[in-house]
Amino acid sequence: MSTADHTPSEPKKLALVTGASRGLGSALAEALAAAGWHVMAVARTVGALEELDDRIQAAGGSATLAPLDVTDADQMKHLASSIAARWGGVQLWAHCAVHAAPLTPAAHIDPKDMTKSIATNLAATATLLPLIEPLLRAGDGTALFFDDPCGGEKFFGAYGATKAAQMALVRSWQAENAKIGPRVLIDTPAPMPTATRARFFPGEDRAALTDCRIEAARIVAGL
Repeated sequence: MSTADHTPSEPKKLALVTGASRGLGSALAEALAAAGWHVMAVARTVGALEELDDRIQAAGGSATLAPLDVTDADQMKHLASSIAARWGGVQLWAHCAVHAAPLTPAAHIDPKDMTKSIATNLAATATLLPLIEPLLRAGDGTALFFDDPCGGEKFFGAYGATKAAQMALVRSWQAENAKIGPRVLIDTPAPMPTATRARFFPGEDRAALTDCRIEAARIVAGL
């Protein structure tokens, strides 16, 4: 599961970050590690995970890398069972994995883009909830999701619809667990200069956007 494992000698709180290779996920993994968490970083891109690990180590933090695909149910089952066997539970799950399909009129959405959007933004979340919920309960943990309320806007059909569906699923889970846990938080980050946003707004003035590290620091401080 792991290409690099720098587990601390003393137990730390464990943060599972799915979609940790870039953007907010990467910044959040770094901020959590800097705040004393041991980070389990999940993403498909090995090179980006290794670069993340280098930055975490350079800042004195620790991480375990899991180059896995959140849309692969078998890989996610292996991830959950490995975490249970090694750590028993998790104290935080931050789900940052997302697929940003190209903007296009709703009547012209490419079927492959829609299939990938459903798989990444909705189906993967539905797969992960029953796998991670026991780990969060065992660790008295918190689940953290990120809303992007663009559903219904022009040209955002594939991304907006699947992201809105993800949030509907998460809000149901949040309501169901309000009394028994785990705690489920939904944050709406400020616009950031991520690769996802660049695909949507290629000519935008990125200097006016909020740095991912600033948003990550705000989020971690609010935990």
